[in-house]
Amino acid sequence: MFDVLIIGGGVSGISCALVLGSARNKPFASDKKIGIITHQKASSLQDAIFYNAYGIPSGKLGSELLEESKEHLAKDYPHVEQISDEKVLKIEGNFNEFIITTNKNSCKSRIVVIAIGAGNPFTIEGLDEYVIPHQKIAPEKNRIQLKNIDHKVTDGIYVTGTLAGWRSQLSIASGSGAAVATDILTLWNNGNHTQVHDSIRK
Repeated sequence: MFDVLIIGGGVSGISCALVLGSARNKPFASDKKIGIITHQKASSLQDAIFYNAYGIPSGKLGSELLEESKEHLAKDYPHVEQISDEKVLKIEGNFNEFIITTNKNSCKSRIVVIAIGAGNPFTIEGLDEYVIPHQKIAPEKNRIQLKNIDHKVTDGIYVTGTLAGWRSQLSIASGSGAAVATDILTLWNNGNHTQVHDSIRK
């Protein structure tokens, strides 16, 4: 049983995992089991090159970021379990006991974060009722999003990045994933608004 399972190892998914992982020394997060499914063969990052993303060196390849970000997560927060060779096929259940079925396995999680792209058709069974046309991408591109309020689809299910209805920019996706992480940390912290900062003064 995971406390939170992130589906997707692109920008928003890894950003979410990094913020959740960085809270490991907080009493309310120290015993939480965090996982991320990093199957990203269809990621738009595979073909990307970046010149306009804050903090990213000019000319950085998206394919490099995909690998380097997973290495960053593994190095700094090894307690976050990375599942690399599985693709999610189905989600069922309710808050505190979702069942996630992949092409190889199944597991349970109290909370699920959907951090995959906005491609159509949506390939995860069990969330069809939330699929709508994307509100911030030209209709002719035929992209979709999940209905949500401030990233929350329903109790226990969050969505990030373009699938949450945001435009396709690395900085927006990263912030979206981090926002969901802080919402989850706030939930774990009994509703007390929470973020995680590091400082050279500490």
